[in-house]
Amino acid sequence: MLCMAGEMMFKNLRYDIKAILDRDPAARNGFEVFMLYSGLHAVIYYRFSHWFYRHNMKFIARMISQWARFWTGIEIHPGATIGRGLFIDHGTGVVIGETAEIGDNCTIYQGVTLGGTGKDTGKRHPTLGNNVLVGAGAKVLGPFKVGDNSKIAANAVVLDQVDPCSTCVGVPARVVKRGDKRVAPAVFVPDLDQIHIPDPVSMELCRLLARIEALEKQLSQKDASQADK
Repeated sequence: MLCMAGEMMFKNLRYDIKAILDRDPAARNGFEVFMLYSGLHAVIYYRFSHWFYRHNMKFIARMISQWARFWTGIEIHPGATIGRGLFIDHGTGVVIGETAEIGDNCTIYQGVTLGGTGKDTGKRHPTLGNNVLVGAGAKVLGPFKVGDNSKIAANAVVLDQVDPCSTCVGVPARVVKRGDKRVAPAVFVPDLDQIHIPDPVSMELCRLLARIEALEKQLSQKDASQADK
């Protein structure tokens, strides 16, 4: 049984390294990823702790997960269920709860929480489908599902189910794009790339600055006309 578990862990490790190489342009080779990527180290620790957790050795499982948190800054509860190809980029401050489920080939940036609201029992944490991207600082809270191929913007707070192929932004998060279709007419996100995300505060400041410039121009024209008289 241990040999089979070890073989499966090794296969998962090879897959996880390849997934990082495919998705991170800064990754130069597999050896560098294995030695230096804290997100990969956290996933390796998780896979060991999860094995102990499933075999009812929960103290050892939690001890491994806490040791991983100390070394990587990433906290993954050993009870979580994680598929292959998870890429935790940078990773500091990531928290993944006990009943969270993560599908294959997901990407999670630093500061993300897959947590609960404190109001639920049993299944308390979210489920991410396959190929989900969660931006830096985002919080996904509650026992609902984020559908396959969805994207959650940086610092968004997601409190409700997200349909597949959706893009969510804001606090609380709202869907602004589903597939190739706009959902919210006031905000258009062509694609979530962690850079071109609408910032309502900046947009309002720009509007106010434009208004101030227009008023200053009107005052200047009025002063000029009075001077001519």
